[in-house]
Amino acid sequence: MVLHWLIALLVAAQYLFHDAISLAWEAISRGKDFAFEPLILAHVAGGGLILLMVVWRLALRLRLGAPSAPDNEHMPLKILSHVVHWVFYALLTAMSVTGAVAWFLEQGTAAQAHNVLKTVLLGLIVLHVLSVPFHRIVLKNNVMKRMVRSG
Repeated sequence: MVLHWLIALLVAAQYLFHDAISLAWEAISRGKDFAFEPLILAHVAGGGLILLMVVWRLALRLRLGAPSAPDNEHMPLKILSHVVHWVFYALLTAMSVTGAVAWFLEQGTAAQAHNVLKTVLLGLIVLHVLSVPFHRIVLKNNVMKRMVRSG
């Protein structure tokens, strides 16, 4: 649960404070110099932290399993939930890797992939957030409650 929220906060920060690295990338791709900004370092470090936390979370999930779906959730929704979580892991990993390859190796193709993945990730986040009222109002289960306090 803690890893979920830490990753969520880091991802939100990556979206909110990406302007500095975007401007630096534009300068790099035009062969120009750019001024160092602490937010560039924060974005790069944030991507690395997200990758480490995703790997940690995957290790925990593989070792301990995941919480079971609520009893009143239909099988197609259980499958969808399972798939969405694995897609999150894949997207967050791919975002970190493509961002690092783009930045450290100055690879334009990786930067383009990073931008495409950014849009896909944002769409998946919206779907994920919208599932909260669906679980609460339609299915009337405790999914969100168990994500804000343990036990």
